[in-house]
Amino acid sequence: MSIGLFRRAVRNLRRGSSTLPSQDGKYSSLRRIFQWLSPGIFVKRWLFTIYIGVLMTILGLAIWLKLTPIFWLFQLVDRMIEFLARVIPNYLSGPIVLACGLFLVFWGHSRSLGEISKVLRPDGGETLLDMLWHNRRLNRGPKIVAIGGGTGLSTLLRGLKLYSANLTAIVTVADDGGSSGRLRRDFGVLPPGDIRNCIAALADEEKLLTELFQYRFEAGDGLMGHSFGNLFLTAMSEITGDLERAVVASSKVLAIRGRVLPATLTDVTLWAQLANGSTIQGESTIGKSESQIVEIGCSPANPPALPAAIAAIKEADYIIMGPGSLYTSVISNLLVPEIAQAIAARQVPRIYVCNIMTQPGETTGYTVADHIESIDRACGHKLFDAVLVQKIPPSTDCLQYYSEENSYPVLLDRDDIKQLGRSIFSVNVMEEDPTTRYLRHNPRRLAKALIHFYRRAQESAPYRSLKVAPIARDVKSA
Repeated sequence: MSIGLFRRAVRNLRRGSSTLPSQDGKYSSLRRIFQWLSPGIFVKRWLFTIYIGVLMTILGLAIWLKLTPIFWLFQLVDRMIEFLARVIPNYLSGPIVLACGLFLVFWGHSRSLGEISKVLRPDGGETLLDMLWHNRRLNRGPKIVAIGGGTGLSTLLRGLKLYSANLTAIVTVADDGGSSGRLRRDFGVLPPGDIRNCIAALADEEKLLTELFQYRFEAGDGLMGHSFGNLFLTAMSEITGDLERAVVASSKVLAIRGRVLPATLTDVTLWAQLANGSTIQGESTIGKSESQIVEIGCSPANPPALPAAIAAIKEADYIIMGPGSLYTSVISNLLVPEIAQAIAARQVPRIYVCNIMTQPGETTGYTVADHIESIDRACGHKLFDAVLVQKIPPSTDCLQYYSEENSYPVLLDRDDIKQLGRSIFSVNVMEEDPTTRYLRHNPRRLAKALIHFYRRAQESAPYRSLKVAPIARDVKSA
């Protein structure tokens, strides 16, 4: 192994990479030795403790039995070594015995840890060492708080969970349409739909359970249109007493990476005043408004925030808002005054992820600056320092498809954004489905871009002096 390759191997290890340079698997075993010996996986100390315990056990037995068996054992070993020294020179026998001993130690450890890996991953996936490294890297990630709702927040979480296990999703509970709305009216529970999507997005490769949680009934009186996860969360809310405890129990079932928290436990209803002078109520109605929204609020006004959500914001290293419906997914969380105030008080990197396309009715004709002004006006605080926008416009086919729905790309008005005191982070985070011509944020691209912004923010004022959590320099899967 050349010096250059060795240095690259050590450099990759320091970065937290799960792979090292190899040539057709030639250095696979050596890579694993490096990983086992590297600091931070909390294994070597316990192996050393085991060895000390074995030595102390032998010593205790020797003292208890007055050294008699130990004396004869040492005599036997001494005679065997003397015999080997006469037959084979010590400069040969010594290295041979040493090599055999090291081989047995490493072989025994690899076999025992391999059997443990089979129990933990019977499907033959990651080895125990890979799991330890993966867990170490994610646990050292920054404390990220993501705020929003709908499919936008769950898309973001699918990407962020590749970089950090210290995730907290604060989710709106204003939904009153579809399955969530029906359960809200029939059982008086908070709408579980957006929370269910976030829990499923953070699930740690529990594919079958995740599919079950997202399964939607297509037949049956009273069941049609409901998802299993919504029914499960509703039942858990009834059993545990509130949605917060129900989410904690469901998160354990799915072994999610991070936490999902409702913004409030109060049963809130959104209302909006329109430019034509009328007032409409309900999240599902606001999303279909035909007149421009002038003001938005909720009833009851000023609902109390979930204490755990406020605590998460106060401890956050990084705060992300969006993507998602401007009024019904993002601003609906900020109508909880304590949440808006807690975000405004934090001196950490804060960014808003703007939508790629306008939403018919809700944000028709909106520019990026219009999105920012709407958030500032709704909560009365400057809550973020930068806005992430899509860099490359969609294809002509997609634009034509969306124009039929009266939806168009959100115009980037740079001068107006700068006047609002925000920096612009322009990057390509979009993906197009060539079959359906449907646009969305790509989870991996979006997360990678946001982590890149976080790294840059760590190195610049005013965050340079803050003790924010480090992050792995590279993620292969992203």
